[in-house]
Amino acid sequence: MNRSLLFAILLLLWSRLVAGQTRPDSLVHRQLVQVFQQDLNREFADPKESPLTAAERQAFTTLPFYPTRYAYVVQAQLLRDSTSRPFAMETSTAHRPLYRKYGELRFVLNGQAQRLSVYQSVDLLKRPGFEDYLFVPFTDLTNGHGSYGGGRYLDLRIPPAGSSGLTLDFNRAYNPSCAYNHGYSCPVPPAENRLAATIPAGVRSDH
Repeated sequence: MNRSLLFAILLLLWSRLVAGQTRPDSLVHRQLVQVFQQDLNREFADPKESPLTAAERQAFTTLPFYPTRYAYVVQAQLLRDSTSRPFAMETSTAHRPLYRKYGELRFVLNGQAQRLSVYQSVDLLKRPGFEDYLFVPFTDLTNGHGSYGGGRYLDLRIPPAGSSGLTLDFNRAYNPSCAYNHGYSCPVPPAENRLAATIPAGVRSDH
């Protein structure tokens, strides 16, 4: 198959995965995670987007990733919250951007019931193309023991109207920019998003 056509098909599957419309089989999932990792590596190599210094970019080859694990892609139920008001989220600096709690994700991971709050950035809501963007900052028991100590992030999209399902793929968990450069201001995962679970998936820490 033509490589560009294969990439386009993978991107379509990826968008459906993020929107919670389907859970791919393990082979397709592995390919999707490879696309995610390649895109993230390209971002870190790009001087316009990378949080790395010029010297670090010169030496950069790839981010450290946990092995891809299909067990860490799960279906979650989204319980929307239409009553929440914007609040100032704590960050790694004195900056306090406004977010609102969009809802709660409930899911089962390794046989244990879990829940994570999902948020919307008030600033991003004003930017075309980001109206359906959802943000999940979280910590787990790997933080400081294989993954970045300050927690990691997941990006999601609001599912189609009438749908309450979302796919959570922890293989796409990534580090905040301040894990690489203290000049950034990064949201700190709220206490309600501290998972008592070990999630060896996604981006690791090389520090």
